[in-house]
Amino acid sequence: MLGQLLLATSRSALVRRSVTGLPLTRKVVDRFVAGETTGQARDTVERLSDMKLAVTVDHLGEETLDAGAAAATAKAYVTLLEALHPLGLGDRAEVSVKLSAVGQRLDEAMALAHAREICAAAAAGGSPVTLDMEDHTTVDSTLRVLRALREDHPSTGVAIQAYLLRSEDDCRELAGEGSRVRLVKGAYREPASVAHQSKAAVDRAYVRCLRILMAGKGYPMVATHDDRLIAVTELLADRFGRAIGDYEYQMLYGIRTDRQQALAGAGHTVRVYVPYGDDWYGYFMRRLAERPANVAFFLRALGGK
Repeated sequence: MLGQLLLATSRSALVRRSVTGLPLTRKVVDRFVAGETTGQARDTVERLSDMKLAVTVDHLGEETLDAGAAAATAKAYVTLLEALHPLGLGDRAEVSVKLSAVGQRLDEAMALAHAREICAAAAAGGSPVTLDMEDHTTVDSTLRVLRALREDHPSTGVAIQAYLLRSEDDCRELAGEGSRVRLVKGAYREPASVAHQSKAAVDRAYVRCLRILMAGKGYPMVATHDDRLIAVTELLADRFGRAIGDYEYQMLYGIRTDRQQALAGAGHTVRVYVPYGDDWYGYFMRRLAERPANVAFFLRALGGK
């Protein structure tokens, strides 16, 4: 119930003004967001790389309804990639792109053009791009853009949200040679007509999708902080003959950092999802909705503890 409330308020302008206006909110946001500038994002990437962690960087923002803002977001990604290239990280540093931030809700062709611009800038430094998935109304459009991008940039990946009822079929379509799929549980408020509602049902759906991806010929990117799902991943890797390096784990910046380092220390590729930028409110509220521990952390900070 609390999670659903937080997801609802993630799109409330009134709550947004209230939360962002709290002086202590920044203290909490800094745990989950790697600053607001390109320089701060670059510094975070370099620090994580020194810790033997890979990264995927997200310039925060979504649901852009202005063509100028969409173009500015694409330019911000190009600027970020140009800043990251001298680090020489190659595919250890990629970017994640929400198509709605580059004009998807205005014009799919516009979003594709901006995504191509970002992919070209990423390719110059040997970095891939992964398309984030948003609410269920965007899935078909996002997969169309993915198919178009992969014609010239075959390493382009996509996120699939296990809680959507359609996702097992999508995973089957995407499990082919060369495909890169980030499997997440899902963090948008969706109706029962399109998405599993209980945690148990979502977990079961995640395992079914994971089995499809691990049995396929693509490259699964297992986005979870759940030790049970990590254990299932290892079992499936063994069953389908996948060695370390034939799949990777992904975790959010600021969450379970000890587990990230333990997995990396065991030889796994662990990619940290690093968001940056000043449009952090929606992302921040979804992180609170995902785990009660995040809400407790926020409340302790507000209490000065």
